[in-house]
Amino acid sequence: MKTYIHCKSFPNPFLKTLSLLVFYTAFCSIGIELSFSQAPMLVLPLKTQVVPSGSVPRSANKLPFHHNVSLTVSLTVGTPPQNVTMVIDTGSELSWLHCNKTPNFPTTFDPARSSSYSPFPCSSPTCTNRTRDFTIPASCDSNQLCHATLCYADSSTSEGNLASDTFYIGSSEIPDMVFGCMVSSFSSNSDEDSKNTGLMGMNRGSLSFVSQMQFPKFSYCISGSDFSGLLLLGDANFSWLAPLNYTPLIQISTPLPYFDRVAYTVQLEGIRVSDKLLPLPKSAFVPDHTGAGQTMVDSGTQFTFLLGPVYTALRSEFLNRTSGVLRVLDDPNFVFQGAMDLCYLVPLSQPKLPQLPTVTLVFQGAEMTVSGDSVLYRAPGQVRGNDSLYCFTFGNSDLLGVEAFVIGHHHQQDVWMEFDLQKSRIGLAQVRCDLAGQRFSLGR
Repeated sequence: MKTYIHCKSFPNPFLKTLSLLVFYTAFCSIGIELSFSQAPMLVLPLKTQVVPSGSVPRSANKLPFHHNVSLTVSLTVGTPPQNVTMVIDTGSELSWLHCNKTPNFPTTFDPARSSSYSPFPCSSPTCTNRTRDFTIPASCDSNQLCHATLCYADSSTSEGNLASDTFYIGSSEIPDMVFGCMVSSFSSNSDEDSKNTGLMGMNRGSLSFVSQMQFPKFSYCISGSDFSGLLLLGDANFSWLAPLNYTPLIQISTPLPYFDRVAYTVQLEGIRVSDKLLPLPKSAFVPDHTGAGQTMVDSGTQFTFLLGPVYTALRSEFLNRTSGVLRVLDDPNFVFQGAMDLCYLVPLSQPKLPQLPTVTLVFQGAEMTVSGDSVLYRAPGQVRGNDSLYCFTFGNSDLLGVEAFVIGHHHQQDVWMEFDLQKSRIGLAQVRCDLAGQRFSLGR
């Protein structure tokens, strides 16, 4: 997720030392294609496997979480084609590939083996005009090539040359796709990025994958039961799909220091806990004069993070409603993933959680309701005596130093998420994503 925090390091060392399992979701392209005016419709299935902590590459300014469900696509790049896997991130613009083979990054793209690879000179219009939304301006390297530097949330960087090459996804050939060929990249440990070659940026920036492909829409649907699902590039005009409720994307023309203009920003208007609307003014959800306080929908962040006053109100109401139903962990030194400080003790012998309050995010024109087991998350490896640990799946953005509301994909499970770029809106509908996948013969 691309968050404008200007590469300030987080003071909480827990973010760097947290060692958890990472869910890794692989896309395998299949040949379902229909035609419409601008590009073919591509449908790709999602599958899940468990990999060690830290093996998923992060995007520029990605929150440094070590526990994540990451969505990846398998495709080929170059002439002749080389196999690559790329993490899909709606919170990032520039797609990039590791181009420097080292023991830390054994899975790379080799530009010397591709006759269609072409780096951009720093004087090119692509370098001078289309990199305007990068947090660090593009520059010239010693060879007068366009040099891109992506800054991470913990002050690490990924850098290399801006280039173009032919990408192949499904049976579609995409010539002259602009991407970053990175020769150095952030790694929190020796296993970082070992399973993936790079990242596919999917936000609204001019150099994002969907912008370059000119897809009018794309959608994804992640199953809440087994993390299967699908990614659809193109129009999802299907008779079986439930009617979508749309919320408009917020756009501003004036650059502000804390507002990401190419993120998928929506207007959060309130939060309900079961049937009670939290007594918060609408101003609590509106960005201030610096741009701080925008609400971003991000596939590259797992959980949902709210700014301090809103988080405190939600935490208090949820805590009141679970009093006498669940035992609260009384340990001020434990904060799950550095931002989630409401956790409960649940006996290891207890087969299922009790009935929990629902949490509904109220957007302009649409709602997203979080219910059942999605409200609490079992912290892997955390046991207190005979109890396991379950944490509230909403966290405090202030503890991370992030000046925004972030809607993560954990709360997007079993929701059809349509990103309508033509009409500048996001559509939502509650669906069974495993059944949606079966419509395309993508079931396991």
